[in-house]
Amino acid sequence: MADIKSLDDLKSAVGSAPAAVEAAPRAPVRDKLGRSYATGKRKDAVARVWVKPGSGKVVVNGKEMAVYFARPVLQMILKQPFTVANVEGQFDVYATVAGGGLSGQAGAVKHGISKALQLYEPALRGALKAAGFLTRDSRVVERKKYGKPKARRSFQFSKR
Repeated sequence: MADIKSLDDLKSAVGSAPAAVEAAPRAPVRDKLGRSYATGKRKDAVARVWVKPGSGKVVVNGKEMAVYFARPVLQMILKQPFTVANVEGQFDVYATVAGGGLSGQAGAVKHGISKALQLYEPALRGALKAAGFLTRDSRVVERKKYGKPKARRSFQFSKR
């Protein structure tokens, strides 16, 4: 090995080393019907989501999105992945979701849509990951402890 006495020597030595192996580009994952599938989770809710090219129709548990998620805030949550990825109205979504409440279910469907979109079109992964939509929100309700009325709440103390 050559003696390295200056930064220029170091740069030339590193430059001559074999280049690091680059990761192969991701390939789209689709089934024989042209759909991508992913599961999304939030709190106690678990959503199974299928994404395919279409007109932007979203069906959750057999109902339209506006019927199942009546609150505008929950509908906005479901539309966020499409807005961030700049593909509004280009994909149809079919989802089944169970467990938890409506807010957790909306978060689970959003997580599933994000994962399915990046599987269908790997180029969208960067935008979805930067927005934090591919990360599962692991916050769940803490379990109730024995001898307490709730997880941490204690009974009221009485001096007399």
